[in-house]
Amino acid sequence: MATMEGPLSKWTNVMKGWQYRWFVLDDNSGLLSYYTSKEKMMRGTRRGCVILKGAVIGIDDEDDSTFTITVDQKTFHFQARDADERERWIEALENTVLRHSHIGQRSGAQASYKMEDFDHKLMETDTYLQLLIDQVETLENKIAACPDELAKEKYTVIKVKADDMIEAIKHTIMMLQISKESLKEPVLNATYPPLITESANFTHFGSQKTAVTSLSAENIDQAQDVLTDDSLSASVSLPNLATPVITENLQDGEARLLHEIVESPPATSYSSSEDDEFYDAEDQKTSSKSTPEHELRSSDNVSEIDTTSPPVITSQDDVYDELYDEVDKEDLGSLEQHGSIVAHLLSQVRIGMDLTKVVLPTFILERRSLLEMFADFFAHPDLFLKVVEFDSPRERMIQMVRWYLSAFHAGRPSEVAKKPYNPILGETFLCEWRMPDEDYSKSGKVENGPVSWATKDNLSFIAEQVSHHPPISAFYAEHFNKRITLDGYIWTKSKFLGLSIGVHMIGQAVVSLLDFDEHYTITFPNGYGRSILTVPWVELGSKVHITCAKTGYNATIDFLTKPFYGGKKHQISGQINDPNEKKPIVTIQGEWNGVMYAKFDTGHSETFVDTKNLPIIKKRVQPREQQDEFESRRLWQDVTHHLKMKNVVEATESKHKLEQRQREEAKERKEAGVKWETKHFHEVGEHWVYDRSLLQRMNLSANSSPQAQS
Repeated sequence: MATMEGPLSKWTNVMKGWQYRWFVLDDNSGLLSYYTSKEKMMRGTRRGCVILKGAVIGIDDEDDSTFTITVDQKTFHFQARDADERERWIEALENTVLRHSHIGQRSGAQASYKMEDFDHKLMETDTYLQLLIDQVETLENKIAACPDELAKEKYTVIKVKADDMIEAIKHTIMMLQISKESLKEPVLNATYPPLITESANFTHFGSQKTAVTSLSAENIDQAQDVLTDDSLSASVSLPNLATPVITENLQDGEARLLHEIVESPPATSYSSSEDDEFYDAEDQKTSSKSTPEHELRSSDNVSEIDTTSPPVITSQDDVYDELYDEVDKEDLGSLEQHGSIVAHLLSQVRIGMDLTKVVLPTFILERRSLLEMFADFFAHPDLFLKVVEFDSPRERMIQMVRWYLSAFHAGRPSEVAKKPYNPILGETFLCEWRMPDEDYSKSGKVENGPVSWATKDNLSFIAEQVSHHPPISAFYAEHFNKRITLDGYIWTKSKFLGLSIGVHMIGQAVVSLLDFDEHYTITFPNGYGRSILTVPWVELGSKVHITCAKTGYNATIDFLTKPFYGGKKHQISGQINDPNEKKPIVTIQGEWNGVMYAKFDTGHSETFVDTKNLPIIKKRVQPREQQDEFESRRLWQDVTHHLKMKNVVEATESKHKLEQRQREEAKERKEAGVKWETKHFHEVGEHWVYDRSLLQRMNLSANSSPQAQS
């Protein structure tokens, strides 16, 4: 019986394009079948099908009509007519995948497990029981303190149900212990001990539970019938020319020809010989005799990591931090080795779901905070500071774009797709940069600046996590003598896309050139973690803008995501516009983590930014022992140490302690009616700005001078 049917386009590698097909989704069999037309479907000439058990649905956040299905180590591409139609198909497909994946899990329950696994699960069950008992005790205290009799009655009903649940769990744990002991004895003549649920009371969970009295040979057969997919396949209605059946459509009275199929569904997804190579275009490069592991790694989606790194310049008095200054380039490898963890995560999410509150496994963490990653926007501070050296607004905008395009590669020093730590509310990160060949001995300290130890010739940076829900990071940078500042914030909003995770960088930054009274507003590209089921990699996508309201100069940069067929990764395309010219004054092409080239309206072409050879100027950070308790490196040092030593369990425990402290502090503030107070930033409308910006301090100084007071 068809759950959903209708037209979709599918990608075929034979024709190198999209082809119209009629698709039928059968929820009972877990199959998505397709036909060359609706008429061919009526006659039963199926061209191919996709088995949905264990499949993963994916979407492209940059395209609102296409989606993918990945199963049997192949990726199938489909295109709906619009976003609404895609949404309907995805919802129906996800429900089918979920249903049949759960069936598979129950069927696989007959496999053998080690006694250590049994003990672990038993201990885990006991832990959750204790948590439930603690929660019921809290509920009892709430009932006792509740002045409202009606509310107290409702809470009491909940408590009674919870008490029943606790007793049932206790009984189950006891029976598990008994079963564990009985399993130590050999099982003879196909006789088994009674089921542990034989005498359990399920009445408070509902009246639809049925119990099997014992695992006799007959009952085992019955149980297998319930657990296997065959019970669902009995009512499969798939087209076949052999036995036509005519049923009446009750809505319009038209007769419809259907065909029942007797044989079992196909073992794997397939397509007709005419549409051979229906799956992912990149798979065609792999021999059919390749092993699955080779097929996964040979895809263009997993490119070789470029081991060449740009040179790094450090200052003479730099302090080396063994935990953080060693770049984390350890590859995650294939996530197939963490299959159970990844599968558990996927079972909790749906397409388009916000991942802000989803706890990700510790092994995917990068050894630094997100706040420190934002500091790497200034890996080339010389390019940033050079903006003020140009006399014309045209040249200043060109240099602004040059710095902007150099700002992202240091944040992702390789294609290793790891996730920085989510900053704790109130966490801060401070650093500064010293330009090479600059004499700082005569440079005075900045009074009341963002970084207390920085001089007037340093570029200083401060960041703070100003909000936890939603997660918002605010940051500020300034160079006192050059009169240039950056004030910005980013709200990271993560979304599950099936085979990818999208991170929307909502927010903006304003670069102010105080001597020119120019303010440049810039936005940020979205980030994507691709191939999360195999070997993850990172790319940027979306269109960003750089605008100066005073001069009218503006730039548009398009971070291009890799198309599923052909094309290259990490591409950008941009242009810089003069308000008085119809055509762009500069067009830019290349890779944001490689080389970018510019062509000017004069006809001149040049290498615009070469991130492979452009020296990185290392940021200077105070030693951890001199940092504040909530500064990133000191705050996360235990987690970072354990990750570096590959002690994932200890790293997880240290991370949990930080997060638990944050939850407890939030609870205390809520109970006391106290609002969180930020340290260095405040909210202005929908934006976050630094409390003591250089412009504010300059105005304050001018107003308090003797000349201003006279």
